[in-house]
Amino acid sequence: MNETPPGEQTRSPRGGFRGVRGQKVLAVLIAVAGIVVLLDILTKSLVVALIDPLVPVSVIGDVVTLQLLRNSGAAFSMGSGSGYTWVLTLIALAVVVVIIRYSSRLRSGWWILGLGLVLGGALGNLIDRIFRSPGPLRGHVVDFISVGWWPVFNLADSAVVCGAVLLVVLSLLGFDYDGSRSGWAARHDPDDTADEDTADEDTADDTPGEAPGGRSSKSGGADDADA
Repeated sequence: MNETPPGEQTRSPRGGFRGVRGQKVLAVLIAVAGIVVLLDILTKSLVVALIDPLVPVSVIGDVVTLQLLRNSGAAFSMGSGSGYTWVLTLIALAVVVVIIRYSSRLRSGWWILGLGLVLGGALGNLIDRIFRSPGPLRGHVVDFISVGWWPVFNLADSAVVCGAVLLVVLSLLGFDYDGSRSGWAARHDPDDTADEDTADEDTADDTPGEAPGGRSSKSGGADDADA
């Protein structure tokens, strides 16, 4: 019976990886998400405790303000008051489960960062949905950052958007989640460029050299034979 040496990873039938490598990826992903969740909970708690919903706090004139708002809708107060808060809660739960389920396939640090931000943002708002009033799965999310005409949002919303934008940019440039590269990223891969330079040098070394006097060693040998 074949046994996997300690510390090595094995490929599961569904294409994921198990073992130390997968555990490290999951640990980093959870660490990134954990930082986002902690900051989100801290800022929301401070806002609820210190800011009056009727008295916005000016940060940069009227452009950037802190304004306490209870949001029953999606991110950036979209769909507030629609009555489908429980649906948004289930969607957030599904996002969390999918990210954790397939995290073991990640081999790109940037993809881990992006998905960690999305995971942390989803968890941050999910905590509000579960534990805040009016009740479990129907809780209203605390939003408090108001920038110009943009809808009021929170740190969890920002993390989701930043993570999603990062993932889109990585995909467009050809940086894949498994660490491979395609398109633009493959054409500008420094490792591939170094390999091509090495191959050119090897080819040059294999080319017959010239003998002193500008004649090749082969022609020099023929002249000696004629002599």
